[in-house]
Amino acid sequence: MAAPSSKEVFIQGLTKEGKTFRPSDWAERLAGVMSQFRPGGACSNPGSHLSYSPWCIPTSMGGVKCVVVHRDLQGHEPMAWDFVMNFAKDNSLQVVEACLLPDAK
Repeated sequence: MAAPSSKEVFIQGLTKEGKTFRPSDWAERLAGVMSQFRPGGACSNPGSHLSYSPWCIPTSMGGVKCVVVHRDLQGHEPMAWDFVMNFAKDNSLQVVEACLLPDAK
């Protein structure tokens, strides 16, 4: 099997049947649980628990809530990667491999 070429995986707030996933704040909740998994570990910076991990970021694209999960999480914390991927699978959420582009300035 070929290695994935994208650096991010988007977990979308749409089920495979096309229904909106509830509760409406699911993306923020999932990213909040994952906030401790970050480069350097949870204790690397004081107050880091007050922000999202750069490896798991909630966002909205086209009016659909998403969580962008960076593949670096898989290499550094395989169990955390499995957790978010199993969350998507268990809830029949759509998962798309893509690349997050920075906002145009």
